[in-house]
Amino acid sequence: MADTAHATTAPPYTSAHRPSAGQEMRRHMTATPNGSATTPVSAPLSPPVSSAVGSPVSDIDGMRFRSVLGRFATGVVAITAIDQETDKPIGLAANSFTSVSLDPPLVAFCVAHTSSTWPRLRVADRLCINILSEPQLDVCRQLSMKGGDKFATIGWTTSPGGGPVIEEALAWIECSVESEYPAGDHMIVVARVHHLDKHHEGEPLLFYQGVYGRFDG
Repeated sequence: MADTAHATTAPPYTSAHRPSAGQEMRRHMTATPNGSATTPVSAPLSPPVSSAVGSPVSDIDGMRFRSVLGRFATGVVAITAIDQETDKPIGLAANSFTSVSLDPPLVAFCVAHTSSTWPRLRVADRLCINILSEPQLDVCRQLSMKGGDKFATIGWTTSPGGGPVIEEALAWIECSVESEYPAGDHMIVVARVHHLDKHHEGEPLLFYQGVYGRFDG
């Protein structure tokens, strides 16, 4: 994706539902086997920190940015499609995914400008966003590789529009690109949902502080 791409305006949308201020996480996140950490993360939310603590941040370096933003836990998705040139499945893994609007149904995700897979995905008629389950760490790693056949060991079926639905994914969302917004070193992609469904029962694959993990308890 060229950095000079221009945004197009998406239709008006409503905000997604958000949890109430009193809600707390009642389960614990532990490292997924083959992950890079073994220490459980305490589940209860910490009390608010006074804004007076610490000094104002003026120069934000990349390491500090990653460290602070890494405290926000996310799920992991696989964005897939059928390559128009080879007629084979292609995909990439991402954790920057969110719902955007109910009416019209819109979702969004971010991809790096350096991605060699996104230019091939974005020209597909339909994309399929697969919400990965905890046992699918290997799928995430496979789709994060550079080069080679990423689907060599990944089982899949097709969505109504022909997109690859990965076996054992918790759910799939079939969509098409609605608009794109250049944002620093990434592209924000807004996509319109056409079909979606639950697919497999299980726990989600999580990403927290640079570690893939799972809920436990």
